[in-house]
Amino acid sequence: MVTILIAGGATGIGRASMRAFRAQGDDVFLVDTNRVEAEAACREAGAGRARALVGDLRDPDLPKAAVAAALDAFGALDTVFVNAGLLHAAALADWTLADWQASLMVNLTAPFLFAQAAAPALRGSTNPSLLFTSSTGALRGHAGMPAYHATKAGLVGLCRSLADELSPEGIRVNCLLPGWVDTPFNSPFWSHQSDQRAAERDLVAGIPLRRQGTAEELATTVLFLASPAAAYITGASLVVDGGYTAV
Repeated sequence: MVTILIAGGATGIGRASMRAFRAQGDDVFLVDTNRVEAEAACREAGAGRARALVGDLRDPDLPKAAVAAALDAFGALDTVFVNAGLLHAAALADWTLADWQASLMVNLTAPFLFAQAAAPALRGSTNPSLLFTSSTGALRGHAGMPAYHATKAGLVGLCRSLADELSPEGIRVNCLLPGWVDTPFNSPFWSHQSDQRAAERDLVAGIPLRRQGTAEELATTVLFLASPAAAYITGASLVVDGGYTAV
């Protein structure tokens, strides 16, 4: 049994990962801004225990408070999975500085602060791991989403730097790069399209597997990266996208 902190786990990939970790007996400490869904996630059946802290990842004090609360709840930390993300879509002229800074804080600064806060606790684990959800958006671009693509690319760089610094201490640091996953997270992108049905049809046609992925499929990769089976993987950016970036 190990202890996992998931930042951004009330819905989508985070929620599916929480279920998968708990199913194998791991304890999960969830951090999310969505109180209703976070509490619902903790009420779900699972072999591992679940606790939640509600907070806004735009708050720079939240990562340190969340790590302290997780240690208070379970006594240890083995994996910190920073999955929270902010996707804002608008024409370039309509972006405000506040929009840009919010994306930067949630998508890039919060993962850095979680790593900084969690590193001392992770040193006590026999299989310590930091895992960030980046995106194939780090490799490709879409109009209307400059902050998302810039921050997700930055997260890959952060992962590599932290891997070089922390891996000698045994703390592995990796990035998950999901492709198109059918969750509500992508709603801002679809809303930005002039013809949503046509856009989705064209998108799926460009994916070699001819479909979007599911949160559950990504959760299996999260479990692998956090497990001892991935003991020699660090500084990696693992793409799970149905072939989207291969063509």
